[in-house]
Amino acid sequence: PMPDANTPFWIGDDHNLRARDGTVEARDVVKDPRALRPDVIVIHYTAGASATSSADSLADPQVKASAHLVVGRAGELIQVTPFDKVAWHAGRSEYTFADGQVRRGFNDFSIGIEIDNAGELTPALDGHHTWFGRTVPPHEVIKAVHRNESQPKFWHAYTHEQIAMVQEICRALVAHYGIRHILGHEEISPRRKTDPGPAFPLDRLRSTVLGANRRDDAEVDLLPLGGTVTASRLNIRAGASAGSPKVALPLEQGAPVVALREQEGWYYVRAQVEGWVDGRHVDLHQE
Repeated sequence: PMPDANTPFWIGDDHNLRARDGTVEARDVVKDPRALRPDVIVIHYTAGASATSSADSLADPQVKASAHLVVGRAGELIQVTPFDKVAWHAGRSEYTFADGQVRRGFNDFSIGIEIDNAGELTPALDGHHTWFGRTVPPHEVIKAVHRNESQPKFWHAYTHEQIAMVQEICRALVAHYGIRHILGHEEISPRRKTDPGPAFPLDRLRSTVLGANRRDDAEVDLLPLGGTVTASRLNIRAGASAGSPKVALPLEQGAPVVALREQEGWYYVRAQVEGWVDGRHVDLHQE
């Protein structure tokens, strides 16, 4: 049955995604007939040229990879594999959860969401290039530090449509399957994978959808509050200290931010990217 009018997505009896506007293309590709009872969502980037080309590749019977869903840059949706069947998106994978439980082989219990994004970019004299040779417009380039690395690199930005849509899809999956964890491919295969990368707000997605985050226990949760940068230029960093590496170009005075958490006088904010800023230079708008 169709849910209430405020729900943009839900899961059908065939375990395919339904959208209120009806714009989900279903491929119904099953490469592995085993039943899936998921309790984890794994977020990926496609590193492909388009959502359609990535979905075509994932659906190709000669390709030893698959996924459940592809999310395009304009919010288009392609369901490759139903959510109740195993898809080959995680590969060799292992993760230690907060309770000490170690789980391996995430294909067997996770849903894979692929987001159309080129991933890491290569700087050149004429701009920033994808691995497949396309030049990315400057407004789609982010300089940021990956969670598994220490130096900043250039990354393809996700669109607002993609981020908002992935959040609502994850809400639908949590409601239908009782999903308990949302992880990045970079977290379950850190030695060989970098997706979804620092351009995607993975920690915010977890916090928003699951109502919890996996950051340091010393942090204090802060209900999201809008704010404005008061310093002439404000560095945004990977950690809550002046010694942490910068993850992007400085924020200019007057730039709007959203403070998500606070730690020892620093705010973890969302601007074009997410990172830590010195709280003395942000004026929050108390509600």
